[in-house]
Amino acid sequence: QVQFVESGGGQVQPGGSLRLSCAVSGTTFRLYYWSWYRQTPGKERELVARITKSGDNIDVADSVKGRFTVSRDNDRNTMYLQMNNVKPEDTAVYYCQGPESANYWGRGTQVSVSS
Repeated sequence: QVQFVESGGGQVQPGGSLRLSCAVSGTTFRLYYWSWYRQTPGKERELVARITKSGDNIDVADSVKGRFTVSRDNDRNTMYLQMNNVKPEDTAVYYCQGPESANYWGRGTQVSVSS
C-alpha cells in the first residue's frame, strides 16, 4: 500500500515562497513518476505538475509555469513542490499522487495565500 505524508503547507503572503514535501512509502519510489495536484472548494482537482524518474518536470499547469518546480530526493523517497511568487489563486489543498497513474493520494496540505 502506497502511503504519503505531506507537509509544508500554511499561510503565505502574495509574492512569497513555500515548499511542500511529500514523503512516500510502500513502493520503490525511484522507479516511478509522481504528481502534485490541487483542489479548491467547488472545483475539480487539477494537475499542478509531474516529475519523471529522471527529475524532469512535465505537464506543468500554465497557471504555475515559471513559478512552481517539482523536485525529488530518491534517497529520502520524497518529492517536493517549490512554490515561488505565490498568488491568491494558488490557495488550495495540495495533494501528492502516484505512482504514475495509480489511484493513491495523500491527505493533502492546505496552502493559503493572502495578505
